[in-house]
Amino acid sequence: MMRILGVVGSPRVEGNTERVVAEALKAAEEDDAETELLRLADRDLKPCDACLSCRKTGECRIPDDFNSIFEKMVQADGIILASPVYFSSATPQMKALIDRAGYLSIAKGRVFENKVGGAIAVARRAGQNFTFAQLLFFFLHQGMIVPGSTYWNVAFGRNRGDVDTDEEGLRTARNLGKKMVWLISKIKGED
Repeated sequence: MMRILGVVGSPRVEGNTERVVAEALKAAEEDDAETELLRLADRDLKPCDACLSCRKTGECRIPDDFNSIFEKMVQADGIILASPVYFSSATPQMKALIDRAGYLSIAKGRVFENKVGGAIAVARRAGQNFTFAQLLFFFLHQGMIVPGSTYWNVAFGRNRGDVDTDEEGLRTARNLGKKMVWLISKIKGED
């Protein structure tokens, strides 16, 4: 069974970013993937302080919820990272996750290597390409494999639920979920 973890970087529970990730995960489930949606809004996640102790110990010393999130990422075959746009960037919560996960992955021997990664950005109006690229760069730095979709994985909406009217954005997210399942099955030799 393949596992896909969808990480929602929005501080808003059940907001537009979560809705788009849920669409991608639902499409992956239709193709027999086991999925989990994880909200960073529900977690205590501090930023990386660049102490680099993880290089010596193989663990992050900051006492919060990071280690349980990291373990879920390690166990997943595919990881979706999704963030709303905050001043043309990912949210502080998402940035804290990718900074710490990146350092710890390297310390543990590049544990994300050859996993499948999918980025999603949700914007009110602009900045989505920068945020989308920021998430993609994490995957590429970690040696992950990124599938395409029918367009860039971006959706638009400001107020809760606005993204439901972005048919192209939702369709693109669903296609991402299906492409991730297809790619993971090829990598695992299940096809």
